[in-house]
Amino acid sequence: MMLGEAGPSSKRIKTVENDDGIVKQLFTLIVDDDPIVCKIHSSILNSVGFIAQVASNGKEAVDLFRSGVTFDIVFIDMDMPIMNGIEATKQLRAMGVTCKIVGVTSRDNEAKEAFLEAGLDFCHLKPLTVAKVTPFLELL
Repeated sequence: MMLGEAGPSSKRIKTVENDDGIVKQLFTLIVDDDPIVCKIHSSILNSVGFIAQVASNGKEAVDLFRSGVTFDIVFIDMDMPIMNGIEATKQLRAMGVTCKIVGVTSRDNEAKEAFLEAGLDFCHLKPLTVAKVTPFLELL
């Protein structure tokens, strides 16, 4: 896959071109129960040209995937009500979800290890920054 840019020059939209030459925009899901964190993370992802959607807990994220919605990358908090990030990640992987899932937490290294073992591809401390996000997005 090749990364490229498409759309008006005033707004960079990240795209992926597959081997058949099909180009698509990249979509991210932000899963966090804190609306301020969601706004910050959405702004960061939008600033680098990605389309972001928000879910306020792990159950909402799992339900989105069950309904057939797909994402290229998911940024998920560990500690949330209803369904935490560890359980949501386990369920997503059990459903066969193969997109990148990045944990975002303020917890210590021991908790991060448990989160990674649930099926994350990566885990970062809050808050996300452009510098933290960019390397993952280049993997898509």
